[in-house]
Amino acid sequence: MSQAEEPPSAQQVDPTERLDLLLRDLRSSRSGLSSREAARRLIHYGPNELRRRGGRRWPRELARQFTHPLALLLWVAAALAGTAGITTVAVAIVIVILINAAFAFAQEIQAERAVEALAAYLPVQARVLRDGRPQTIPASGLVPGDVLLLEEGDRISADARLIDGGIEVDLSMLTGEAVPVFRSAESVDTQVPLLQARDLVFSGTMCTEGQACGVIFASGMRTELGRIAALSERVEREESPLERQVRKVAWLIAVIAVATGAAFIPLATFGAHLPLPDAVVFAVGLLVGNVPEGLLPVITLALALGVRGLVRRGAVVKRLSAVETLGSTSVICTDKTGTLTENRMRVTTVWTTAGTYDPENAGDARTGDRALGDLTAVISACNNVQRDDRGTLHGDPTEVAMLGAAELLTPAGYTRRKGTRLRQFHFDPVLKRMSTVDDRDGGVWVDTKGAPEAVLPLCEAVMEGGRTLPLSSERRRDVERVVDQQARQGLRVLAVATRPLGAHEPAPRRREDVERDLTLLGLVAMHDPPRPEVAEAVAHCHAAGIRVIVVTGDHALTAAAIARQVGIVGDDPVVVSGERLDRMSEDELDALLREHRQVVFARSSPEAKLRITDALRAEGHVVAMTGDGVNDAPALRRADIGVAMGRTGTDVAREAATMVLTDDNFATIVAAVRSGRQAYDNIRKFICYIFAHTTPEIVPLLVFALAGGAVPLPLTVLQLLAFDVGTETLPALALGREPAEPGLMRRPPRRRSENVIRASMLLRAWLFLGVICAVLSMSGFFFVLLQAGWRPGAPTGPGSPLHHAYLQATTMTFFGMLTGQIGTAFAARTDRASLRSVGVLSNPLLLWGIAFELLLAAVLIYTPPFQALLGTAALTPGMLAFAAPFPLIVWGADEARRWLLRRHER
Repeated sequence: MSQAEEPPSAQQVDPTERLDLLLRDLRSSRSGLSSREAARRLIHYGPNELRRRGGRRWPRELARQFTHPLALLLWVAAALAGTAGITTVAVAIVIVILINAAFAFAQEIQAERAVEALAAYLPVQARVLRDGRPQTIPASGLVPGDVLLLEEGDRISADARLIDGGIEVDLSMLTGEAVPVFRSAESVDTQVPLLQARDLVFSGTMCTEGQACGVIFASGMRTELGRIAALSERVEREESPLERQVRKVAWLIAVIAVATGAAFIPLATFGAHLPLPDAVVFAVGLLVGNVPEGLLPVITLALALGVRGLVRRGAVVKRLSAVETLGSTSVICTDKTGTLTENRMRVTTVWTTAGTYDPENAGDARTGDRALGDLTAVISACNNVQRDDRGTLHGDPTEVAMLGAAELLTPAGYTRRKGTRLRQFHFDPVLKRMSTVDDRDGGVWVDTKGAPEAVLPLCEAVMEGGRTLPLSSERRRDVERVVDQQARQGLRVLAVATRPLGAHEPAPRRREDVERDLTLLGLVAMHDPPRPEVAEAVAHCHAAGIRVIVVTGDHALTAAAIARQVGIVGDDPVVVSGERLDRMSEDELDALLREHRQVVFARSSPEAKLRITDALRAEGHVVAMTGDGVNDAPALRRADIGVAMGRTGTDVAREAATMVLTDDNFATIVAAVRSGRQAYDNIRKFICYIFAHTTPEIVPLLVFALAGGAVPLPLTVLQLLAFDVGTETLPALALGREPAEPGLMRRPPRRRSENVIRASMLLRAWLFLGVICAVLSMSGFFFVLLQAGWRPGAPTGPGSPLHHAYLQATTMTFFGMLTGQIGTAFAARTDRASLRSVGVLSNPLLLWGIAFELLLAAVLIYTPPFQALLGTAALTPGMLAFAAPFPLIVWGADEARRWLLRRHER
């Protein structure tokens, strides 16, 4: 190529066209590129890497913490304090903002790594032909036109068209098919999807056998792997239900704070004739009092503790808000193999026209069945399993199971000499069969095994009674009835057939010349048993109103049978094949999912998973979707909860998912849903607990404003901040660890639109618990002042005789709020049930939290540095005794309220 010529565009190249035309379009040859030409193309195409778009995200995430509605209110309060010259208060509020933002940011910066995980599939180095000779170069330096050299064990570094040789390739990362497929330069396919073309190989897949070389036609983000990476990035993560609700609550608080300030500031300045500095103090206190500073950190901490608990259950959750989302899950779309089943193949029966055999209990009945002897010979020959020095079989689980069964079923007295393989036609997922040509047992045989629907049409005869008889229509129907019967039992069925070649007939080179005129020997049925704990987990889902849908690549009858065995569906489920789903419009799919609760999707593609997820979410469902392959990444990202398999899943699926199962077990998903519901209930408990303190925080300010200066400020702004940030956090966090209440998994799922805060919660927090706490704390304030001889309007400022009593009175307000807070903590532990039913001492973390806040209160009240900072003063034993009953009064009043509610509901 001359320097004036541009490198070929990836969009202009058709990798399935004739090889000489492809090499012409790529401006390459069988000897590859020169180093100088490759360097020029590298500048044009860029490195062979998968790149994340959009740049860094953490600055935006950090900025979001400072612009949250609650943070904005605090910024306003700090600005007001700074304008009025109250520097200490302004600095304290800014510190609170910084602490909250830093803590929330540290918890929420869970950057998604799907594209980086995809990049892990690219090897560090690759072998190419450069300057006419093999060279090892960094994989990132590959460009279209390079000739890539491949051999067993290599990770393929770019999309390429084979030009020589043949290899087996593990395409499971792209197709989900676990069985390696054969790719050869001799197999030329046109007018087929790229992934099915037998002469193409793709970036990120693994060469498991053979040697070949191919010309690269796509690199980097232009590869199939890059296309999936781009698709994953286009599927943006949406806010979880909890994130949306907290944001709504924050705006609600902001509106209330602004409205309250707008209503009372004129009243304080004009009606009560307060000086401007006092009015500003009032405004700052009003804003700070309305903002629950501990809300976001406590929610974050509670969710983090929930994440730790799920890890012990076998579920690793990568995003904190996902814990709550799990609790609102209404649909679980689950795979079958490995999730509902044990992923452990075992041959249960072998059928011939002479009878059915159990490999482990066949006994002497197998001796006289010639078809059985020939069947075991074919299984042993048409098999790629390897045996190590200790006799252990290694290879594809299906082939391992079949070979083990064949050895158990070998007829007594039969000695099989080792055969020689003359030719192999690898398992083809499209054709669904595998064939070999073998020199064995004194002759040359074609040996075939595969799906019955793929093998039976190639059979002209059947082995019956030791003779080869024509496979008549009636005999064919009999075989098909056996296949259907076994598939309905949840068994995977393979047909086994053979054909002898003539003594001087050469081994055919073309597949179609080999796989014809076969004689059916029998059927092999295998079972992957359901996990024993799955049925109970499914029953819990049904009791909880959670819908379970099976989405699998397996045969329809097998998938339906397994779903029936574990209780997901009944006797008459709706089974939708991949072909039928592809023909469905979006409206038809929506109607199907809306009208039929018991649905099994079989032979499903990754794109089908994405369609199903979108359809369910459009109906308002919160969807959990399982997946394990690279091609599942878009669906895992789209679902509210993407669940990846930790044992069998790919790195890409694990990174794209929200939750990773370390045991690949469906029951773990249900346990996570239970934990999510528990976490949501507990979040509501501590939100009620935190909101209950808004009223006692605002009432002192209102008393101060409405009294027009006749009553001194009962609580300083710094004392209010100390109460919000210092004393209430640990008890609130302890409420996040409350044990699950009875009947948790017998409630229907929450609707996506359901608010985390209900009107009943606000009435209980603000107008019941809050009012009681406010009355008690203000009674403590006036008790101290009146005991010291104070009268309305008497001076209490520095230098006045009542100043020390005033400091004790504000401290008493602070301590009264704290003791009322203890009673609120016990009251908030249950919504309807009596505290006795869950146990007064059943939450030791709450007891430790209360002990901590009492200790912290002692430090704030009795140590000189904090007395100087907060304006507190030491309380006398009499004052402490006055406040001691406050917790019992608050809890007792709410216990009586709950008793009345339970009585009314009977």
